[in-house]
Amino acid sequence: MVLGKKEGGLFRSSSPSSNDRSKLGLAILAGIMVGALWAYLHPHAFMSASEVSGRKIRKRDTPIAPQGGDPLVSELEKKIRMLELQVTTLRGENSEIKSALDLSNQEKKSAQQQLMASRSRVKAGKFGTVAGTTTHPEIIPDKSVNPELAQLLEKIAINRELIVGVSNKNVAPMLQVWFESIKQSGITNYLVVALDDETAKFCKDHDVPAYRKDATIPKSLAGTGDNHAISGTKFHILREFLVLGYSVLLSDVDIVYLQNPFKFLQRDCDVEAMTDGHTNATAYGYNDVFDDPKMGWSRYAHTMRIWVFNSGLFYLRPTVPSIELLDRVATRLAREKAWDQAVINEELFFPSRPGYNGLHASKRVMDRFLFMNSKLLFTDIRGDPSQYANFRPVTIHVNYHPDKYNRMLAIVDYYVKGKKDALAKFPVGSE
Repeated sequence: MVLGKKEGGLFRSSSPSSNDRSKLGLAILAGIMVGALWAYLHPHAFMSASEVSGRKIRKRDTPIAPQGGDPLVSELEKKIRMLELQVTTLRGENSEIKSALDLSNQEKKSAQQQLMASRSRVKAGKFGTVAGTTTHPEIIPDKSVNPELAQLLEKIAINRELIVGVSNKNVAPMLQVWFESIKQSGITNYLVVALDDETAKFCKDHDVPAYRKDATIPKSLAGTGDNHAISGTKFHILREFLVLGYSVLLSDVDIVYLQNPFKFLQRDCDVEAMTDGHTNATAYGYNDVFDDPKMGWSRYAHTMRIWVFNSGLFYLRPTVPSIELLDRVATRLAREKAWDQAVINEELFFPSRPGYNGLHASKRVMDRFLFMNSKLLFTDIRGDPSQYANFRPVTIHVNYHPDKYNRMLAIVDYYVKGKKDALAKFPVGSE
């Protein structure tokens, strides 16, 4: 053996021969191969049981069991089968758990509502003296939703209320009759929401306050006609007025104003609307008996009927239920091809039921003679001039007749210009 000296002379070491180095390399290689083979056959041999059970076994990790089977692998396979069975069972119970959770949430909401109500509990008075309230508190105004509109309304509104009409260029002739009748009645707190530049210019030329607003007609309302398309967009627009803290008398432009409506509103409910009814029963409600002869003794079923509120003229106070009504109607019109008047009445009148929470908004029907529809005018009022000679409605809505513009002009001639035969040429209905 040759002794070598490390440079620097501090340490001495032996240097293996080339033959020894070859043997050592072969031994290391053999060890590596044996270790690799053992790891392949027994991948979990050096892991604890807890580590094995916590590890996710993938297909490529599955060991090749030696002849006779590996007890550890068998145990793991058994455990996996048990877990799969538990998962299947839990999936079957999932619907029951969901139902229980839904019920718990309903009970929680009910308890919260009762808690809020209990904070303002009062003692009941004597018999005949107890009366509930329909007047919900107004919201706190939020000018941040539309600072420009807020600034405009501060100049126009009186007592934080105003008439709002939504219009585009397609109904300009009716719009002119509408705002001229408003001016003639001495009303100053009104505003036109102009949906296009032409309407905004038309209002400016006639010294009419206007607010320019682009409105996208939902796909569900496309092709339903100008009147219905405008009606569908007005609920989005109206929401901003309420959030700003203003009460709004929303008005279609096929309405003639003969008096100031703010002198005749009650303001005791969230919603105050004109009716499509032409009699006391149809306007204010009646008991309608349904006859089903096959039922024998119980053939007669009593139902309650009322003709719908008209969505072309209604007064909204800035309350939470009023805003919720607008949100509900706008949401449905965005996804349904539906008539806005039908939707707003469904939301106002349909009660809560399984799977549906109804709207808790208070409502009032306007006086059918003061806030008149054109069916009442052309069937009853026109036909009895002696009885109604000195009667003057507040508004007349030409909602029952398609020749709106001509009838609006005739109404102005009859009530404003005193032409007693102005209404005579029109049929009761439409031709």
